[in-house]
Amino acid sequence: MLSSLIPVLLCIALGWLVARIGWVRDAAIKDLSNLVFLVLTPALLFRTMGSVRLQDLDFTPVVLYFSAVAVLFIGTMLVRGFSTRSAAEALSCVFGNTVMIGVPIIQFTFGESALIVLFTLVSLHSLILLTSATLIFELASEREARARSGTADSGVPLWRTVLQAARKSIIHPVPLPILAGLIFAQTGLQLPAGIDKGLQMVGSALSPMALLLVGISLAYTRIGHNMRAAVAITIVKNLVMPALVLAIAPLLGVSGLPLAVMFVIAAMPVGANVFYFTQRYGVMQQEVSASIAASTLVALATLPLAIWIAHLLQG
Repeated sequence: MLSSLIPVLLCIALGWLVARIGWVRDAAIKDLSNLVFLVLTPALLFRTMGSVRLQDLDFTPVVLYFSAVAVLFIGTMLVRGFSTRSAAEALSCVFGNTVMIGVPIIQFTFGESALIVLFTLVSLHSLILLTSATLIFELASEREARARSGTADSGVPLWRTVLQAARKSIIHPVPLPILAGLIFAQTGLQLPAGIDKGLQMVGSALSPMALLLVGISLAYTRIGHNMRAAVAITIVKNLVMPALVLAIAPLLGVSGLPLAVMFVIAAMPVGANVFYFTQRYGVMQQEVSASIAASTLVALATLPLAIWIAHLLQG
């Protein structure tokens, strides 16, 4: 377990160090993120899924993961009330960093075969969560607008907003190369050796680069006065969600490597996409930003525990 975790922690620590000594400035984070998400990630996703047959995919672990998501999201909304603020909190509790941190950890810990299990989830992760979240946010936002002004509605059909959200969730640097790779695999064709080798070289840079970027981002992030909200979200995301996955797994008959992968992915810290939602709807921006930083820092301690438990689950 330690042998697979040490490279992860080392890359994050190096990223933090080069940022603290000024070799990488805050202004460069956006450009580095674009490199990771727009170049390195699609290369790895397409090449990995480009040799997978649809009949070989098992979606039961994905059902397990989203069952835990549904329980936490709905539960949070019921406890906090139906509002854009509670929707932002609920999304923070279930939307994990499945790519930037999830991919390298799964790859280092369980090997290349586990990536297929992970990418099956990743192909639906943003599509389902972001589209569902858009629906909830729009309904809550419209309700709040009516309460403030007494107007009937915003004038924009809800179905059109949700359809646009679904389209944007598919035309995205994570789901799109997975879907493209799966479609290519069904043709039975093989990539030319030179192209395949090039994609392999580019894709292999994703894990270390993504982890370095995590460390760099942590060096420039401050939790500030939002500690209470950040801690509450971190406890739910880093601890409660993986525990819920573990509790539901026997009901769906998920075990072995698929359960180990889903359990570790459920323990991932809050993903950055949540912050984009808070910016769009103007709610909980500081709290969510602090939660992303806090849950990532806490994950340095909780993920080793999750990986240890996952190895026991794998047998």
